[in-house]
Amino acid sequence: MPSSAPSSRVSSARLLRAPGRPAWLSPTVFRTEALAGLVVGLALIPEAISFSVIAGVDPKVGLFAACTMAMVIAFVGGRPAMISAATGAVALVVAPVVRQHGLSYLIATVILAGVFQIILGALGVAKLMRFVPRSVMVGFVNALGILLFTAQIPNLRDVPWPVYPLVASGLALMLLFPKLTKAVPAPLVAIVILTVITVAAGITVPTVGDKGKLPSSLPVPGIPDVPFTFHTLTLIAPYAFAMALVGIMESMMTAKLVDDLTDTRSRKTREAVGQGIANIVTGIFGGMGGCGMIGQTMINVKSGARTRLSTFLAGFFLLILCIALGPVVSTIPMAALVAVMVLVSVGTFDWHSINPATLKRMPIGETTVMTITVIVVVATGNLSIGVVVGSLTALVVFARRVAHLTDVTSVTDPDGTQVVYAVTGQLFFASSNDLVTQFDYAGDPDKVVIDLTDTHIWDASSVAALDAVETKYAQRGKTVEIIGLNHPSAYLHGKLSGELTAGH
Repeated sequence: MPSSAPSSRVSSARLLRAPGRPAWLSPTVFRTEALAGLVVGLALIPEAISFSVIAGVDPKVGLFAACTMAMVIAFVGGRPAMISAATGAVALVVAPVVRQHGLSYLIATVILAGVFQIILGALGVAKLMRFVPRSVMVGFVNALGILLFTAQIPNLRDVPWPVYPLVASGLALMLLFPKLTKAVPAPLVAIVILTVITVAAGITVPTVGDKGKLPSSLPVPGIPDVPFTFHTLTLIAPYAFAMALVGIMESMMTAKLVDDLTDTRSRKTREAVGQGIANIVTGIFGGMGGCGMIGQTMINVKSGARTRLSTFLAGFFLLILCIALGPVVSTIPMAALVAVMVLVSVGTFDWHSINPATLKRMPIGETTVMTITVIVVVATGNLSIGVVVGSLTALVVFARRVAHLTDVTSVTDPDGTQVVYAVTGQLFFASSNDLVTQFDYAGDPDKVVIDLTDTHIWDASSVAALDAVETKYAQRGKTVEIIGLNHPSAYLHGKLSGELTAGH
């Protein structure tokens, strides 16, 4: 994962110098946040329109969703500088609702998904993200980089030839301009210069306006025009719940990525609840809903943004750009935005993770998990599915790795009256299966001591395995004494021992 730790630490230190005072009140911070928000607002336009097409709705539905999601989450979210807007993952989930039942049912689905997210957030579901392994995170980031890049390919296919030098010029500007000054985000400079060139020279290339008509008036709040019946609830609830889960998962992954890039911590539960509130507001204003948006968040963070102001301004500028400056924004060449996203995709990919030296040192299981995560995400186009499959794969790899780490050694007393078995390692469902086979039931003396000082009992499977060992010795008239249990293990063993076999 690309590191921006030095600049992040400087930014974080700068933001912490005035406790009790909003960081964005500093002129330097305000300028950085405002310019970053402007760049993100511009980049959101083609994305929101594209996701509207995927969902099968008018472009303004996606654009209004991007505006309201960003502005609301800036106040209620748990991760400063993170951008939330209409996303492809959400569009894929809600598209069937639009096709089968129409826009009103989509709005109702978005509002219900927001309610589900508030409930799930309050229940602490967001905290489960701590169980996502690093190898899945690396695969997630690499897949994201690939998806961001491949998403630009349609904009480079069957287009006039000037598009290609424009994209190359945009990339060159963004790479070279920071060497002159970092006061203005390089992506914004590239967008402005390329727009001026194409308009002044009369170069005919695809523009933002070609993606769809921008809205000309503010969104109006309202209640979806659907029957408020149990039948309606059963129709939209499955889609709403799926949207809620996808939104939380993608938002949590985005928040974790920003945490790593900025060396700060986000409030995961607040972010999950905030996503729900933002979706409810978005639905009321006729938007298609959304969640954390990784590509635009990366643009925001890499432009130097660290506060909630940039998130709010991204949505605010998007609204102004669409309504007040629609004709001007429509002239922006898509080549400029493609160049921005290509550079973001390259910067997002964790090139160190595929370095031959890194792959040689990395355990094969870790590399396998990362690879599977990448393959699933790229194949499905859904980051959430990839994370779930990758995490399950990591669980299997971990279980196989530790299943054979339990070791049993025996020492027989010189007088031959008893044998002491020392068990080391962790006892749980995967490792305890082999435990029963590691004792000499027929050859051991009449007294057997099992020392569990260097182990821990994690589940009922382990207690059942110990019961099975005692039973096998008892069938031969031998006694078993278990010693060395730590307090949690002793409690679990005392509670379940003898209760796990039929007849007890």
